[in-house]
Amino acid sequence: MRQAGAATAEHQRWQRLQRAGLRWAAWGALLGLLAGLVVNAPAQWLADGLQQASAGRLLLAEARGSLWNGSAVLVLTGGAGSRDASALPGRLHWQLRPDWRGLQLQAQQGCCINGDLGLHWQPGWGGYTLALGDGRAAPSAGAANHVIGHWPAAWLAGLGTPWNTLQLGGLLQLASPGMRLQSTQGRLQLEGVLALELQGVSSRLSPLPVLGSYRLRLQSQAAGGQAASLQLDTLDGALRLSGSGTWTGTGLRLRGQAQAAEGQDAALSNLLNIIGRRQGALSVISIG
Repeated sequence: MRQAGAATAEHQRWQRLQRAGLRWAAWGALLGLLAGLVVNAPAQWLADGLQQASAGRLLLAEARGSLWNGSAVLVLTGGAGSRDASALPGRLHWQLRPDWRGLQLQAQQGCCINGDLGLHWQPGWGGYTLALGDGRAAPSAGAANHVIGHWPAAWLAGLGTPWNTLQLGGLLQLASPGMRLQSTQGRLQLEGVLALELQGVSSRLSPLPVLGSYRLRLQSQAAGGQAASLQLDTLDGALRLSGSGTWTGTGLRLRGQAQAAEGQDAALSNLLNIIGRRQGALSVISIG
């Protein structure tokens, strides 16, 4: 009887060990599968994420490769239901690498990005931080602007109205001495400066070969502040633009005006009617 009881106990112990081994094997297989999915994640995952984050206005079309090393055609559209779309020439190439703080993205594109574009994404409590560069240094207002890239102004036609009507020519240049965007509980805060220059702008609505050059500057009012100031200035040209406003992370507000330089009223009349509400020689700009 004792021998039979001992044999039964040993058998039950062996069965428990077998079940435990099967559980560990199943967990190992599941972890291996998840690791394989992450390592071999398709580039389309990043494309889907960007499409959702931009409400369908910025697309990575024809995505190839993996989430970590991929390429795609960068396309601007008017969003869901829009028939407007405009693609940049060539392909955007990226490398995504994890580090102990988050994810580091490096992007290159022959037509448009000045060297490598570096972005660092870091998760946090109830949100995330997105920074130019590696995200370690805080943005410095006194630092020299770093040119991030150049894009053809004609690319904006993909956004639909009014850009498809204006049919702009010229060049867009984006520069910054440093920028950090923080999302906390759904609210966005900007720290640093972004400067967008429109250089040598033209439009099919004006017979003038060049309308002028302009700068739109976005700057945080104070570290950790929610509101960032907007300033629109004319650098040169026959079309004079000016304005100011704010960006709160949930919306943009800009109030300004456009007018023709002396002697250019007839050449710019049609364009001024499109830009804003006419008040005599002025065209009033109101966004948001």
